[in-house]
Amino acid sequence: MQNIPKKMKAMVLTAYNELELQEVPVPVPGPNEVLCKIHSVAICGSDPQIIRGDRPGEWPQQFPHILGHEWAGEVVALGENVKEYKIGDRVAGEAHAGCGYCKNCLSGNYTICLNYGKSETGARHYGFNYNGANCEYNTYFTKAIHKIPDDLSYDYASLVDICGVALHCVELTGVTPAGTVAIFGPGPAGIALMQIVKGLGCARTIMIGRGDRLQHAKEVGADYIVDINKEDPVEAVKAITGGFGADEIFECSGASVAPVQAVKMLKRGGRLGLIGHYHDPELKFPNLVDLISNEISIFGSRANPGVSEKVISMLERKVIDGSTLVTHTFPLEQYKEALDVFVGRKDHSLKVVINP
Repeated sequence: MQNIPKKMKAMVLTAYNELELQEVPVPVPGPNEVLCKIHSVAICGSDPQIIRGDRPGEWPQQFPHILGHEWAGEVVALGENVKEYKIGDRVAGEAHAGCGYCKNCLSGNYTICLNYGKSETGARHYGFNYNGANCEYNTYFTKAIHKIPDDLSYDYASLVDICGVALHCVELTGVTPAGTVAIFGPGPAGIALMQIVKGLGCARTIMIGRGDRLQHAKEVGADYIVDINKEDPVEAVKAITGGFGADEIFECSGASVAPVQAVKMLKRGGRLGLIGHYHDPELKFPNLVDLISNEISIFGSRANPGVSEKVISMLERKVIDGSTLVTHTFPLEQYKEALDVFVGRKDHSLKVVINP
């Protein structure tokens, strides 16, 4: 660990809604871990939820806590048994590292690890129930990082996690070649997903939302946009598709009404992929008769297992264009300002990236 300081700056959550810039010890990598210098960490929509305490006792499990799970950086020290990485490697991380031995992990579904939340088993959810990347250095299991090419910037590489969330949902749900895909939510996940389905052969994309983000989606490739403040999205999608409905719909907004609307605008035999997180206690489930009589399939999707290498390639080839997602950068010292810009969607913000 030559030339690595013993102390580092970190943005620490000391209690719900209490953030402090502190000097804390630089962690030491254990077996099968590497220490990484964090160059870029993107703010995610789940970060303000954690800060507010929307999942008390789970995210985080204790205080103090360091958030940040969408990151990229450089390997600067190796723990015991690490052979596949060397000092100087440029890498991007995933939020999840499963225990590695439960039935779900062994089948590749480590984001739904059966030992989730039990750090003593080796399961990690970096930035959620285990310290994350809002700091200068952090340790990661090698199974949670991936090498990135030299021509992919750290800022754009910090998108690997969120773009992987989109790709995993697309792979679960499927895309009809030359078909029509509708997407609820023109945020980072929705815009990344739009670019992914276009790259996989979708002929028409319909973005559903409102405001500046909806206009941005049109500018970066949406074939149609539907403003929920101006028209009924179900009727609009039906009209665009000649009354048949979309082949696939992806719900990225978390709006409580969106799943019900989505089922109504799908074609018979259509498929619905769910990414959004729902917090409304009045959330309504789609009519089961509609699901059965129209053979609608619904896919719940959690995180990004096994897709990061594909996402890195997509970012490098600009199938996913990082410049359409990253709108702002801030130093770690200005994290609170960055959070305000992100949460308030100020200055046409989309992805806000911190450079520790």
